[in-house]
Amino acid sequence: MRSVPNGVRASDLAAHWIKSSHSNAEGNCVEVAGLAEGGIAVRNSRDPEGPALVYTPAEVAAFLAGAKDGEFDHLI
Repeated sequence: MRSVPNGVRASDLAAHWIKSSHSNAEGNCVEVAGLAEGGIAVRNSRDPEGPALVYTPAEVAAFLAGAKDGEFDHLI
């Protein structure tokens, strides 16, 4: 997997961004996109031109497993 640096301008990525159906009209949205290089980019939908964080599939899988298990529920 070729590395895409964290903080890259989200609008510079050739990506199809996906927003959760749980997002609301007040702009409380996080969007994700699979990258050709194999990474997964995350951006704030309120700042689509802003920076994107890029993770490996393994990192995202670990996060999603923790979220499904409720490990981060105390944050909200």
